[in-house]
Amino acid sequence: MSGVRLENVRKVYPNGRTAVAAANFEVEPGELIVFVGPSGCGKTTLLRMIAGLESISAGTLSIGGRVVNDVPPKDRDIAMVFQNYALYPHMNVAENMGFGLRLRGVPRAEVATKVQAAAAMLGLEHALQMKPGQLSGGQQQRVAVGRALVREPKVFLLDEPLSNLDAKMRLSMRVEIARLHRRLGTTMIYVTHDQIEAMTLGQRIVVLKDGVIQQIDTPMRLYRAPVNLFVAGFLGSPAMNTMRGIYRADAAGSIELSADTRMALALPGETHARLAAFDGRKLVLGLRPEHLHLADAATPQSWPRCTAQVDVVEPVGSEVFVGMRWGACALTARLAPDCLPAVGDSLELSFDPATLHFFDAESEARIDSA
Repeated sequence: MSGVRLENVRKVYPNGRTAVAAANFEVEPGELIVFVGPSGCGKTTLLRMIAGLESISAGTLSIGGRVVNDVPPKDRDIAMVFQNYALYPHMNVAENMGFGLRLRGVPRAEVATKVQAAAAMLGLEHALQMKPGQLSGGQQQRVAVGRALVREPKVFLLDEPLSNLDAKMRLSMRVEIARLHRRLGTTMIYVTHDQIEAMTLGQRIVVLKDGVIQQIDTPMRLYRAPVNLFVAGFLGSPAMNTMRGIYRADAAGSIELSADTRMALALPGETHARLAAFDGRKLVLGLRPEHLHLADAATPQSWPRCTAQVDVVEPVGSEVFVGMRWGACALTARLAPDCLPAVGDSLELSFDPATLHFFDAESEARIDSA
């Protein structure tokens, strides 16, 4: 196993556009790390620099302790799985999987042994003589993974490998990739724009925006302690609710959301003390949809409350997403499946103030409140 280390790695195109700005992090040997972000954020460019398919404008890239800035892709001992599978239509599965080994002059018997072993691992033994056109999308994806697998590389690079599959097949292949990583223990770098894939697959996640790394952390740490509003809004489905207003450090804290809307926050003492410096300043409150509840007799009287009007109701089986308006604020709550309000209904909502996130309205950076 080999790790990957990036030190101030940059990609600047001749027209001056910066695709990746000063990437500094290390992928541990055997780790599965995910690059995630919206289209154009630089995640695929970063992966292609690691693969050697894009030149590096500045910085140092090391694989297994060896600097590879000027090393050709074929000599980096990496294997890449592409979004479009890149299978040869005139070759059968066995030939596709063994093609790279044959190019390297590996003996035919050894190629056959490695292909058979990879096919068994991926459940493709019955398909070895079939052509790609005879396979389903999921089977073609497994062939592409198998072609990388037989090479026994130091690092696997996967560039949005599931984006062409339907929702059910994506879920199945996510499970297969996670299982394969556990079995092999090989270093894997996975690129996706899908935050669900990122959260379920990555041991750590690199979140990018406009070529800049926003945060690198474990999935749950990213979810529970996002460093800024972008990360808070990007990870989580439905997205985090945000409420902008002027913070007042009176009593246990309150927020002025508009001229006629003010909410007492009943903040814990330590949180209230930490936010004292923000008295009179614009803040953004963040609240996950699952932390917004229907107020009832069991709701603590100290919890903040508001009455919102229902705009949208989305039953998804095990839960219901309810979109609402409270003054100028748009709110989404994740409620139990037996709650099916009608559009136009008014709901009294409440939340535990300990679940609030706080962000500076100008810098959009997280304010640590605990």
